[in-house]
Amino acid sequence: MNQVSIQQAEGRRKARTYIVMAVLAVLIIICFVVSMSTGQVRLTPIDMFKTLVGLGTAKQEMILFDFRLPRIVIAVLVGAGLAVSGAILQGVSRNGLADPGLMGINAGAGFAVAAYLMVFAKGGGESVLLLPFVALLGAFSAAGLIYLVAWKNGVTPIRLILVGIGVGLAFAALMILLSIKMDPHTYLYVEVWLAGSIWGSNWTYVAVLLPWIFLLLPFAMYKAGSLNILGLGDQAAAGLGTAVEKERLILLCTSVALAGSCVSIGGGIGFIGLVAPHLARQLVGPRHERMLPATALLGSLLLLVSDFAARNLMAPSELPTGIVVAVIGAPYFLYLLARSKA
Repeated sequence: MNQVSIQQAEGRRKARTYIVMAVLAVLIIICFVVSMSTGQVRLTPIDMFKTLVGLGTAKQEMILFDFRLPRIVIAVLVGAGLAVSGAILQGVSRNGLADPGLMGINAGAGFAVAAYLMVFAKGGGESVLLLPFVALLGAFSAAGLIYLVAWKNGVTPIRLILVGIGVGLAFAALMILLSIKMDPHTYLYVEVWLAGSIWGSNWTYVAVLLPWIFLLLPFAMYKAGSLNILGLGDQAAAGLGTAVEKERLILLCTSVALAGSCVSIGGGIGFIGLVAPHLARQLVGPRHERMLPATALLGSLLLLVSDFAARNLMAPSELPTGIVVAVIGAPYFLYLLARSKA
């Protein structure tokens, strides 16, 4: 293939990427608008527009600004964060089954947050500000434990996955022991939260999560080249002058920090980090400078759609969003497992 043909092929791939991301952005906007107008109290497009510009009734403003908008914004942020976290894990481990939920990282973050809520939280805004830091402590503890146990003259991808599943189960068992000591009110709240419910979200939660997403997502995009090189294998990456262990550690910390901060606000939502990267690769290819932005958009779209379904499928009752995501993600995980050569 000559230079001209290579340039033409690259141009077509770039054009396809721009088209895919534009379509995903439009779909997110459509879901955003539909979610704002749909619920137990429906808002017509005219009512919604009037409310957004300050001409709505007090009831409409409360419904839109106090209940629906914070929840929708959190769904967008958490979906993007979990999806990119999963993409980084898959790139670093070179294993398409890697996911922060399946590998026990989400479970570690969830256990830490549940323990904090039981012991220290008093229901004030001060406790909310500490949730990401508590979740990070749990997520990094789980990740460190997984790495130590999985290490045996190196870390193989399949060993990493199996140890991660075991660590996740261990944290689930610890959660059962912890729940015995909880009062009924805290137990109910924690159980709903761990199922992946974002029904209690408000602008305080948005403000707490926003800095983490705005710092970590651009950094992950910046490290796309390192992910491409690590995907060639350790020997090839070292031959190209990459500090393999250093880059792997930086990327793993980025992935764990994204997962921990998102779990602290969105609860135990799994499979977004598994499904979104695979769909992105099919749409825009494996190169991470194109795949990571598409993954973030797909994660936001998947969680928006899941949250919309959770609010409306059994109205006026409401399902935890994490259950809807699991209904989508579990069959896809089994499909990937069946296709795996390992």
